[in-house]
Amino acid sequence: MIGRITGKLLEKHPPLILVDVNGVGYEMDVPMSTYYVLPATGESVSLYTHLSIREDAHVLYGFSTLEERKVFRQLLRISGVGPKLALSVLSGLSIAELAGAVQSGESGRLVRIPGVGKKTAERLVLELRDKLEGPAVIPFGGKSDVLNALVALGYSEKEASGAVSRIDPNLSTEEGIRAGLRMLSRGAS
Repeated sequence: MIGRITGKLLEKHPPLILVDVNGVGYEMDVPMSTYYVLPATGESVSLYTHLSIREDAHVLYGFSTLEERKVFRQLLRISGVGPKLALSVLSGLSIAELAGAVQSGESGRLVRIPGVGKKTAERLVLELRDKLEGPAVIPFGGKSDVLNALVALGYSEKEASGAVSRIDPNLSTEEGIRAGLRMLSRGAS
């Protein structure tokens, strides 16, 4: 199985990306949480992967963190949830938001995700309740999406909150995530 890929990011067309690894181009589907933190095309990228093998296709999925891949795999174990729906769930909610919705039994938050109906949302809440750990991230003003994305990428809530507090509130969510990652990568939390 392919567990991780490191190479040059050639193309980004959400949710599909193309990564060149020593002359071999790997197409991968990624959740939007990973897409938002990808570097510019032409730069180096390293992603954890999951290979889905079906009768008609071999599809590679990429994730910026091990936690994202772990949750993706947990979602796949649920009856009626395939890779596309699991990707949609990870694109619609951060891991912290998903954990919060599951722990509090809020299937209504899950129904807002494209492809998730009422029965599927209830099944997700029921089957993930004991599998997703940690409390939901408390929203941090109007920047909760940025905070949740940084926490989902492995930063502590304290580190992420410190970075988010210094981000320009007029930035889009994607720009805010990038600004927060730049701050955190310099060790300025």
